Amino acid sequence: MTLVDEARRVRENAYAPYSRFKVGAALRDRAGRIHVGCNVENVAYPEGTCAEAGAIAAMVAAGQTEIAEIAVIADSPAPVPPCGGCRQKLAEFARPEARVTLATVAGERLETTVGDLLPGRFSAAHMGGA
Repeated sequence: MTLVDEARRVRENAYAPYSRFKVGAALRDRAGRIHVGCNVENVAYPEGTCAEAGAIAAMVAAGQTEIAEIAVIADSPAPVPPCGGCRQKLAEFARPEARVTLATVAGERLETTVGDLLPGRFSAAHMGGA
């Protein structure tokens, strides 16, 4: 099963009663394991969670800290890019060259990288870290 297939599968579990906009994400960590997440809304907007953040949390909970690649899927006319907050989260756990596949349920795809999604990213180096 591809990352897009895994993202499509988990998208069906999204809790989106307010927007009705379900999003699924699947990532592969450097160890080769797949972690998934879906958006989870909350009536106390904006207290929900994005699909990408859910997949990252699952990866970290499994003891991994580096994303090798990620796929995100939604039912939209064109592939939906991650929000600004999720772009920063991806940049925290992925190298700039990590592949990102953005897809629609109708089959349209856009291939990009974490670096292209967030050029000039804020990193630990800005804080005097490595």
